Amino acid sequence: MPAGPGGAGTPTPVQPGPASGPTRDAAGTAARDAAGTAARDGAGSGSRDGRSHPLSAGVGVVRDAQSELRRQMREKRQLRLASLVVACVVLLAALPLYFGLRTVGRDPVFTSLDDLGLPGWAATGTVDDISGNRWCLMECRLRERITRSSREPDETNKVYTAALTAAGWRPWQPPLCPEQKVDGHYGCWRRDELTLDLWVRKPTCTLVAEPSVPPDGQVQPPAEERKDDEDCAGSQVSLKVRNAVDDDRTRPGPDISPSIEDIDPEPGPS
Repeated sequence: MPAGPGGAGTPTPVQPGPASGPTRDAAGTAARDAAGTAARDGAGSGSRDGRSHPLSAGVGVVRDAQSELRRQMREKRQLRLASLVVACVVLLAALPLYFGLRTVGRDPVFTSLDDLGLPGWAATGTVDDISGNRWCLMECRLRERITRSSREPDETNKVYTAALTAAGWRPWQPPLCPEQKVDGHYGCWRRDELTLDLWVRKPTCTLVAEPSVPPDGQVQPPAEERKDDEDCAGSQVSLKVRNAVDDDRTRPGPDISPSIEDIDPEPGPS
C-alpha cells in the first residue's frame, strides 16, 4: 500500500476475482437445499389446499384394506374358538346329564331284569309298574313286571329259574310264599337287599261270544262262549321285586310256644 500525501495511507479497493472451488460447492449445496425446501413447501401447500399426492393416497387405501382384512380374520378366529368352546361345554355337560336323567328315570331293578339274557319267546309284551319310592320314604318301592311267553309254563319256568340263578339270585323259602295256593309255578328269591317273587302260570283266556243262527221262525238261542286260542297259548309271567326291609317275610315271626298254646284259660268265677 503506497503512502499518500501527509503520510496517511489510503486503502486500495480490491477487485473481485473468480470464485474459488470450495465456494462453488457451497453455493450448489445451498441451491439444492433451497429447491428441496421449496418442493416440500409446495407439497405441504398442496395438501393444505386439499389435494393429495396420488401415490400417498394409494398407499393409504392399501393400508386400510390390510387393516380391515386383519380385523375380519381376527373376528373369524375368535368366532371359531367360541364355537368350539361352546360345543365342548355342551358335550361335557349334556352326556352326564343324559345318563343321569336316564338313571333316575329308569329303575336299576328293571334294567337288571332286562339283562337276564332270556330268549325272545320268554318275554313279550312286557308291562312294568312302580309304586312307592326308592329311598323308602313313607313307602318303599315295589316293582312289578308282567310279561308273556309263547311256550308252556314248565319250560318257561325252567328258563327263568336258570336266568335268575346266573344273575346271582338265590332261591328263598320263607313262610307265605305264596300267601295262598295258586296254579302254576311260584318261587321266591333273594339277592343283596332285594326279594323277588316269580309266578309262571297259564294265561287267563278271553271268552269270545259266538252267536248261533236259529232256524226260521224260532227264537234265537243265547250266544255260545269259547276261549280265544291266542290268549290261551303260552304262559304268563309275573315278577315282583321289593326291598328286603319292606318285606314282612324277612322279619322274625312271633315265638308261639306250643305249651302256652295248649293251656286252657283259667275258668272264671261261677
